[in-house]
Amino acid sequence: MSKITHSARAALIGLAIAGLSGLAASAQDAAPAPAKPVRQCFYLSDWRGWTAPDKNTLYMKVRGRDVYRVDLAWGSNQLTWPGSHLVSVVRGSDSICQPLDLDLRVSDGMGFAVPIRAKAITKLTPDEIKAIPKKYQP
Repeated sequence: MSKITHSARAALIGLAIAGLSGLAASAQDAAPAPAKPVRQCFYLSDWRGWTAPDKNTLYMKVRGRDVYRVDLAWGSNQLTWPGSHLVSVVRGSDSICQPLDLDLRVSDGMGFAVPIRAKAITKLTPDEIKAIPKKYQP
């Protein structure tokens, strides 16, 4: 039986690790990269109307045909009251691509505007828009 020196053993282990790393890298290259979610942006200047079926959900009509559902981290019962107004505060660009871009408040027109915070914005498909009850169509 032959003896393998410490340095030879270390060299063999290094070669084995390098070979496995190469296999792992080629396997990663062969696997398709996960698709990035499509960024769905809109401009507040294109916003045409809104409805709220409950205190934590808004439907915003944009450009006359698109509808975005805005899920709120904290909303307000005032959203469902008749005569309430939704106020947006624009600082810089009016491009909305993520929830933090929306700075919204709801007001009854008589006084203090209550801040509400978006947690998710989703552009609805035509089928999802049709599924919204008629009284909540924006």
